[in-house]
Amino acid sequence: MASNKKLEARKGQILMAAEKVFAEKGFQEATVSDVAREAGVSDTTIYEYFSTKEELLFSIPCETTREGIETMSFHLNYIRGAANKIRSTVYHLLWFYQNHRDYASLVMMNLKQNRKFLETEAYRIIQEGFRMIIEVIEEGIASGEFREETNPYLVRHVIIGTIENILFRWLLVGKPEDLLQFVDPLTDLITDGIKKGGLPKNWNVRITLEPQEES
Repeated sequence: MASNKKLEARKGQILMAAEKVFAEKGFQEATVSDVAREAGVSDTTIYEYFSTKEELLFSIPCETTREGIETMSFHLNYIRGAANKIRSTVYHLLWFYQNHRDYASLVMMNLKQNRKFLETEAYRIIQEGFRMIIEVIEEGIASGEFREETNPYLVRHVIIGTIENILFRWLLVGKPEDLLQFVDPLTDLITDGIKKGGLPKNWNVRITLEPQEES
């Protein structure tokens, strides 16, 4: 038991080092030796856990993503209303990336560009998280909170796409410094557009001019 814990601790140490090195240098430029030095182990030790550098890359998101999804799922169970759940989801995602910059850089600059990532366990876990967003939107439609014609997949794409666009700018130029400033504007933009009685499809403006009574 103690031996297994030691092995898991060493594996976690290597993954943390790889996350930092790949984020700073980029996957193509970084070497296994760079990761080994950062982790304080030998190259041979790295290969005892991961057969290739690419396998090491794909292994990084698994645990981090799983923990993030479990946390988000736990909180959503205690939130009433689909719009509030969307707000919580947007907050959670932006807070997570704000506090895991190396991970954000790894995902956006390396994993998103690798087609093989789509075949990994880590990607399957990420898809589970995206499915949670779909379920929240479907819940809002079923309860009558959101309009019946709302397309859950389109709304999810808008949420994730906007967050990723914000992340790219944050990673490349360091702005905005606080990602959480977008929680309310993004949530309001999404929910106001799909709520029943939200933004009307057509505007009919009628102006009535009446003569002013003389005093």
